[in-house]
Amino acid sequence: MKNANHGAIDNQQLTSIIERIEKLNEETAAIAADIKEVYSEAKSAGFDPKYIRQMIRLRKLDPDELMETDELTQMYRNALGL
Repeated sequence: MKNANHGAIDNQQLTSIIERIEKLNEETAAIAADIKEVYSEAKSAGFDPKYIRQMIRLRKLDPDELMETDELTQMYRNALGL
């Protein structure tokens, strides 16, 4: 963000922002690695990670959206003879 000094940049503020973003990116990478490890554990326990991901997506839906998703999925399966 520019300040009153004719377009000068606040170096400290910019550095602080960049460092915070870098730290968050590192934390995101660590969390992603942890999630990958949990999926690996699930697979070792006999669960299919593909369906675990699907269940996680479905649990995010509100009940009405979930019902609509189920109904539409069934309608499309019926139309395709599945």
